[in-house]
Amino acid sequence: MMKYIALLRGVNVGGKNIIKMADLKNAFEQRGFQSVTTYINSGNVLFDSVSEETEIKPACESLIAERFGISIPVFVTPAADLIDALSHAPEWWIKMPDSRHDAFFVIPPATARQIVARIGQIKEEYERLAYYGRGIFWSAPKATFSRTRVSKIIPKDESIYNAVTVRNANTAFKLAKLAGEAKK
Repeated sequence: MMKYIALLRGVNVGGKNIIKMADLKNAFEQRGFQSVTTYINSGNVLFDSVSEETEIKPACESLIAERFGISIPVFVTPAADLIDALSHAPEWWIKMPDSRHDAFFVIPPATARQIVARIGQIKEEYERLAYYGRGIFWSAPKATFSRTRVSKIIPKDESIYNAVTVRNANTAFKLAKLAGEAKK
């Protein structure tokens, strides 16, 4: 039995792809996942399973399509991998005051290296970016967010936009903590 985290992409954002977390939890339990919990309203699910990660991702995506009529990508990772990625976050990631600190979780078959290459040269005067495993760490001052490369390229490039799901640093650390092993 292994602890997993599923991050649903684009759920409950801007009035689209509405899923109640209680219904999502129930659907995961009915599919046979164990110790299911959800965190906040953005489609974060923690659960236990004996299945392999490669089997869980399509199972989650088909479950959401069948149960909620929504076709969305799902990022699935063993909780230990998320915790490992967060332990390798760059020093600056959560320390820049008055800034946004986001984690972009890359949905296979895309890789973090490919997504960073597609983003291209960031504007270092406005943002910082690093990656580890399937996570990309990004920070930018709130006051100059609209000038960042990331804010301009991701919404316009579907190969990036459809291959990532974003959580802020607080949510990423809370998910790791809920998984039972986090260190912030």
